[in-house]
Amino acid sequence: MSTSPAEPASSDAARIDAAVDALRPDLVEFARSLVRIPSVSGSEQDAQRAIAAKYDSLGLSVDIVPSLREELESHPAFSDDAIPFVDRLNVVARWKGTGGGRSLILNGHMDVVPPGDLSKWTRDPWGGAIEGDRLYGRGACDMKCGLAAAVFAVQALQARGVKLPGDVMLQSVIGEESGGVGTLATIVRGYRADACVILEPMNLRIAPVQTGALTFRITVNGRAAHACMKPHGVSAITEFLPIASALEHLNVDRHQRYRDPLFDDPNNIASLSLGTVHAGDWPSTVPDLLVAEGRLGVFPNESVAEARAALEATVRGVAAGRAWLKDNPPVVTWVEGQFEPGTTPIGAPIVEQVAASHEEVTGTAASLFGVPCGTDLRLFTRHAGIPTVLYGPGNIIHAHAADEHISIEQVVTCTKVLARTIVAWCGAGTA
Repeated sequence: MSTSPAEPASSDAARIDAAVDALRPDLVEFARSLVRIPSVSGSEQDAQRAIAAKYDSLGLSVDIVPSLREELESHPAFSDDAIPFVDRLNVVARWKGTGGGRSLILNGHMDVVPPGDLSKWTRDPWGGAIEGDRLYGRGACDMKCGLAAAVFAVQALQARGVKLPGDVMLQSVIGEESGGVGTLATIVRGYRADACVILEPMNLRIAPVQTGALTFRITVNGRAAHACMKPHGVSAITEFLPIASALEHLNVDRHQRYRDPLFDDPNNIASLSLGTVHAGDWPSTVPDLLVAEGRLGVFPNESVAEARAALEATVRGVAAGRAWLKDNPPVVTWVEGQFEPGTTPIGAPIVEQVAASHEEVTGTAASLFGVPCGTDLRLFTRHAGIPTVLYGPGNIIHAHAADEHISIEQVVTCTKVLARTIVAWCGAGTA
């Protein structure tokens, strides 16, 4: 049943904000400490132990939830990220309510992408440098500061002596960057709530919708020959070029057929893009093999099967019009990340509540939009039946980039919004 968004009384809300402000130095220092612990996908354990210790210091009930291949690989949402399943630890902490209220998950991922070419950084990616309002470092934006905001929202409420009917569950998961095996493990283990907020760097905007993303591989065979005898060979590169052109036309056509007003750019909702192309083994040899890999977006109102069929039909169509490819058809395979789209209705109570809390704290109306990428939102909405939104500090344009950084003021603002959301949601009675 839908309920109207509730807000704490103005005096209570002001005291909550004051409690967050009092904790600001500790919040910033904790966020810095997380940034200083390298946690590239597959090596998140040290950072996970650090946040588990923080949860424990607040008297929360803490569970260590491993991601185990044998528990996940038969699940329809499992995405094999090729990272060994060794010490892939998720942390779930529960602030137990007194009973009768709605429950809420605050979820974030501890894994980060590698820093890349260090010469492009002007600061240590693991240094946690602070300059003015900015905290620098890999994971500062995506998304360790979101995790810090969640735990300090709880700490601020505890400092005010708040008691809630509903449970609050803090989840720090691994593997989001490479397929979502962390959040999937919590779902398979049965962790549930009435709603979820994922603290992705949305620049304090609310995203109830995400597109899907499918990784594909196209293998094109040719016939090798010495370059001086080119007419006797068949170049896999030459045969692939019309396929690449057709895929670009497919990208444009799909965006003309699928529309969604929540997305900022109607021409970049579920993009199709080639990421790698490898061919040949010698400059003076006609290449007999080309392997291309790329990413196919899945629109929110489209199934994974429909998206795959569109790409496969395009490749077949090109092959049917070329003599060599007709007899030696390209092979399309679907590999690695296979992310479904995910949607929470914009009228869902959790969307309305986060929007109301945001407006109360910032004095401006919340902005709703769709994100053109895969996130763990899809796992909650499609496989756990939990209404979920993305909302967190940081601008995603700075994620995965050299000199990744975040606005400290945004982190503090987000903490206040989360604290008010917790009080209103978990103290508002039965969902």
